[in-house]
Amino acid sequence: MKRNLFAFIVLAFAGFSIVYMQGCKKEEYTIATTNDVNIVGYLDKQPDSFSLFRQILDRTGTASFLNAYGSYTCFAPTNSGVRKYLSDIGAATVDAANIDTLKDMVRFHLLEDTISTGSFTDGKMPVPTMLGQYLITGVGTKNNQSSYFINRQAFVTRSNVRVGNGLIHEIDNVLRAAKNSIASQIEGRPEFSIFVQALKETGYYNLVNTVQTGTNRDWITLLVETNQSLADSGILSYAALKARYSQTGNPADTKDSLNMYVQYHILPGLKYLADVILTNSHLTLLPQEVVSIKQDEQRILINDDIFNGVYEKGSELERPFGDNSASNGVWHRVTGHFVAKYRAPQAVYWDVSAFDEIRKLPQFYKKANYNFVKANDLDRPIKDINWGYNTAGTTMTYSYSTTSSITRNALNYDVNILPLGPPLRALWWEYVTPVVVKGRYKVWICYRTQRQSSSSQCVNNIRINGDLMQRQLIFTEFIPSGTDAEREAIGWKRYTSVVDNNFASRLVGTVDIKTTGRQTLRFEAVTGTQNTNNLDMIHFIPVDDNQILPRFAPDGTLVYQ
Repeated sequence: MKRNLFAFIVLAFAGFSIVYMQGCKKEEYTIATTNDVNIVGYLDKQPDSFSLFRQILDRTGTASFLNAYGSYTCFAPTNSGVRKYLSDIGAATVDAANIDTLKDMVRFHLLEDTISTGSFTDGKMPVPTMLGQYLITGVGTKNNQSSYFINRQAFVTRSNVRVGNGLIHEIDNVLRAAKNSIASQIEGRPEFSIFVQALKETGYYNLVNTVQTGTNRDWITLLVETNQSLADSGILSYAALKARYSQTGNPADTKDSLNMYVQYHILPGLKYLADVILTNSHLTLLPQEVVSIKQDEQRILINDDIFNGVYEKGSELERPFGDNSASNGVWHRVTGHFVAKYRAPQAVYWDVSAFDEIRKLPQFYKKANYNFVKANDLDRPIKDINWGYNTAGTTMTYSYSTTSSITRNALNYDVNILPLGPPLRALWWEYVTPVVVKGRYKVWICYRTQRQSSSSQCVNNIRINGDLMQRQLIFTEFIPSGTDAEREAIGWKRYTSVVDNNFASRLVGTVDIKTTGRQTLRFEAVTGTQNTNNLDMIHFIPVDDNQILPRFAPDGTLVYQ
């Protein structure tokens, strides 16, 4: 059953991402004469609504680049919203306001991408503002009418206004960027008093109170338990929490169980709810330990698992009270007490085509082919996928079709294609995996073969975290005939639900994953060349688990027969 959880989440996040990312795309504009006004021109045409925001753009020096060509999204607050904002910051006029405060305000209303309301789901927007913080979107009601609600601060009054350099969404209030740290936001709330005291006693309060500057910040995500959640588990005070978990009597000791409890509630990186559900588990500050994630309809559950046939009820991340932006990260409220669980190895069925960069292109993801071009050796068009630059090996293709013989039986009807082989094609192809729990796994490479002449078949070594796997891989090899047991005995299996011997899964070896986390898997071309290396999935399956089932239907359905 534990395979079901991980397989379901890994596959389900791709479907969710279509809705989440729909409408988010880079727009290409030709620099030529146009009748469309740019953002500034649009605001100038409506002084009754936007004269104050227009004045702020002038004073901050922002008007010049917003009047040029580009791809922007502007959340434009109306005059009434700006007046309220000026009053709140103690400025009688735009000219009386602090210039740096106004500059930050403007940057928080601009995105360097064109984001339509198709991306306005219940959660984080796909790209950050120019201030570096993310906006969250949802739906609310004002004057008995439903409207998009931005950052829980402003309603959209008019949306998707197309102008020459992007999109404008008119809003009725000024959006306020987070100024306070996670620690300062939760400390003043009595419902978190026990958890806040635990942060202080273990020494992690300073971590969640530290605000960095610049673009390369160490963001953190905090999962905060309420006093009620602790009370439901019989913990009515900090003293009771310490008595239950602090076996050394010194919560500041990193080996103390109370210290580990707090570490387990801190996730490195910026993880809004939309990010949380994109993968089946997330690393915590507690070394080598993860929280597992399960989406049950609209509920997001932590550590809601079945192990050894026993159901373990999880804790819920409360959507209405989640996605709380802070100046150093984001925090979520959790219903239910939870502690670290030392996991057994669990299967990861990884769809390699569901990476962030293609999901941000809804006009291509699960719709059409798209080429990712590596312009030079240092270029990295995909964050978690890289390959060796070569004159004829510069492009990795995301290939999608429900009718093509190459993809029609692949998971989600898509594969990744990269030319491999010396001397002119890419010499290596490297992936960063989802989180794999420490343990011993069999590793299967799933692909759609395309036959070339034997002299040009490309032979690849496979390395995981630098360690050479026991078998080489040739993307042109067909799956041999035989029963499931006969095939498995010689390192093959059929991974698709559709009987199609063009789709093969090759066992490349067994690996010991020493640390829970994301691993590196690398193809190294040894001899021969091959242009059509059609990679579909990669499976990490614990050595004692069923290696054959489940199989995968093209639409993502898991088949256990």
